[in-house]
Amino acid sequence: MDVKTIIDAVILGIVEGVTEFIPVSSTAHLLLVGRLLGFDNAGKAFEVLIQLGAILALLSVYAARLWQMVVELPKNRRTQRFVLGVLIAFLPAAILGVALHSIITGVFFHSLWLISAALLLGGIALLFLDRMPLKARHTDIMDYPLGLCLGIGLFQCLALIPGVSRSGATIAGALLLGTDKRSAAEYSFFLAMPTMAGAFAYDLYKNIDSIDMNAGLIIALGFVVAFLSALIVVRGFLGFVARHGFAPFAWWRIAVGLVGLGVAVIFGGSLG
Repeated sequence: MDVKTIIDAVILGIVEGVTEFIPVSSTAHLLLVGRLLGFDNAGKAFEVLIQLGAILALLSVYAARLWQMVVELPKNRRTQRFVLGVLIAFLPAAILGVALHSIITGVFFHSLWLISAALLLGGIALLFLDRMPLKARHTDIMDYPLGLCLGIGLFQCLALIPGVSRSGATIAGALLLGTDKRSAAEYSFFLAMPTMAGAFAYDLYKNIDSIDMNAGLIIALGFVVAFLSALIVVRGFLGFVARHGFAPFAWWRIAVGLVGLGVAVIFGGSLG
């Protein structure tokens, strides 16, 4: 294991942890940065397993609240409705993700044009949405109606296109359907739990034969870095959104999307 491989693993771990829960598309950033670095030391297994680090970071931050929900679930109707709402929101993308998995990974993931365009257009949409005078009717995620949860889940399906961003799609959908910014971002966290866990389990199942234990140290390094960086982001994201809105993320998406389109024009639109 050389120094470059170690540095690449650390960089990609940071990229995964920092971008997973903010509306900039972690998938797009991992694909673009991984291609730029020429990193393929641990293959697909690296991308799959370091995602678990981000999932565990989210679960650790919300551990106390999740445990409280588990305790209350058998007798508290409000908690029961919230859990049901999250499951309803989770199902559309889960079903489509399984049905379209080969197209997403075999075609979409290799198109620099598609990824860059999704980043750019999503940034523009997020910028307009951040400035729209929307009236919030729902401000507590525990009281989101089931119809609203389904609507957010349908918006999450857009994130099957790399570059759209799972959190960006769910937050945008929630805002358009009448929530405030902070609760939209928080609901995106809770919806991420089953969505990411399901995606992780399915990707692991699909790629189990490609996991090389000789690359275990590199995977472990990326996992730890992803966990720590995601921990920092999850703890500070809601406060940042409350203070600054989504415009900073929108401008970042636009910048990265423009650079990606420029690279596609000069060097071609395939990520290999």
